[in-house]
Amino acid sequence: MNNDDNHGREHDIQERIVSLMQAAGQIPKKQITGEELQKLKTAASRLDQMLKSTADADLEALRSGAARLDQLLADIGTGKDPTSDLKRRRDWQKRGE
Repeated sequence: MNNDDNHGREHDIQERIVSLMQAAGQIPKKQITGEELQKLKTAASRLDQMLKSTADADLEALRSGAARLDQLLADIGTGKDPTSDLKRRRDWQKRGE
């Protein structure tokens, strides 16, 4: 997933939130208490943290994959046979499952 895909996905989510908020705005407004407001702010903060954490994990996975690919291409470029490393990595992953 590239950066444009991430921005597109974020934009879609933002548009969805806006449409939901607009739809909710058509309902007669009710005053909320300070306690309810604080709960909403806390929930929004947790949601922001979860979204950031997910985005950070996705970015780290992409960086890790790019680094492995760079190493694989470098090995191929120097004439090294990368299949043994790939098989060893696959066997290691199977043990972890």
